[in-house]
Amino acid sequence: MTDLEELHRATEPASEKATDAERDQARKRIENRRNLQGGVIAYFVINAFLVGVWAWTGRGYFWPAWIMAGWGVGMVLGIWAYLRGPVTEADIDRELGRLNHHR
Repeated sequence: MTDLEELHRATEPASEKATDAERDQARKRIENRRNLQGGVIAYFVINAFLVGVWAWTGRGYFWPAWIMAGWGVGMVLGIWAYLRGPVTEADIDRELGRLNHHR
């Protein structure tokens, strides 16, 4: 490869360098992020509506807390799963090292 070809390759956008598997993985991450963002927005909008209903109906027992807590646990688990990310080759190598160490 000539210096000019190497320079062109180095300045290509990452999307042009990516393999099909990498592009699929990137697309899945974007979809997961957008789904999570939509879920967070829905959580706040719907729970704000429920708090409004509670306030409008007399502000007695704060029943929206049960919905907020239950749904909140699901949101925390979803965020945790998203932040963990996909299994990488390094994760697999680390696990193989543990398995071989215990033999």
